[in-house]
This record gives sequence, C-alpha cells and structure tokens, in this order.
Amino acid sequence: MRNSVFETAIGAIVIVVAGAFLFFALSTTDSSGGRGEYQLSARFNDVTGIESGSDVLLAGVKVGRVLDVEVDPETFEASVVLSMQNGVELPDDSDARVISGLLGGSHIALQAGGGFDTIPTDGSGEILYTRGSVDIITLFASFANGQSNNGDGN
Repeated sequence: MRNSVFETAIGAIVIVVAGAFLFFALSTTDSSGGRGEYQLSARFNDVTGIESGSDVLLAGVKVGRVLDVEVDPETFEASVVLSMQNGVELPDDSDARVISGLLGGSHIALQAGGGFDTIPTDGSGEILYTRGSVDIITLFASFANGQSNNGDGN
C-alpha cells in the first residue's frame, strides 16, 4: 500500500510539471495575431530557410515574426507577411534582408532607413527594399574561382 501512494504522488508531480511546461510553451509561442501587433508585407527573390514563425529582428532585437510565406505566381517572388510589434514604426525607406546562420537558422533582419515618413501600420504597409538569402556554397565557389584566376593569365 505504501508503494502505491508513493507512486501516485510521483505521478501527480510529473503531471503538474508537464502541465507547467505545456502552459509555458503555449504562452510563448502564440501563433495568432495578437492585439499588440500589425502586419507588413515584403517581397524577396529568395527566402531559403524562412518559414512561418521565423524571427524578425531590428538591431538584433526580436520585434516580430513571419506569419506566412508564399510564391507570387505573377512575379515569381516570395511574398512574406510579417507580424510586427505595435510601437515599432519603420521609416518608409527601411530594408529587410534574409540572414542565414551557419547552423541552418534563418531570420529576417530589418534595417531602419532615414526617411521622415513611416510605413503604414494598418496592415497595408510594405517593405519595398529587400535582399534575399545568399547561397553559401555558391558564394564559396565563386570566391574559389576568383582566387584561381589571380591575374597570371591562366
């Protein structure tokens, strides 16, 4: 009898801890458009590594996340919808670029421009200046080819 009470207590503790972890996970990864957010759109030539839930950083600080990524069938560009925190208003000449980490993690980095007007925060705003991701292997290959042609005529 004593063993079953002990096992029941341990099981209850495990369930409470698992519930706490579940609550924490759900509260930090809310995927719905929250009250303190607005949407922006951007078009990229390449968004390798970006998917729904990817971070959006401004000066290294997370200020949003990617809501949706799809291909525009007319322009063949990747159309990305970003969810931004209210209070983060970007100048209209700001740019966005896809940054790929060495270990596979990718995010969108924003760089604020110097313009006096801001991008609308009513859901119709679009970041016009974008730079897609760079394929590291192609970059290394072009660097290696450039090094082999070092001006000796070969």
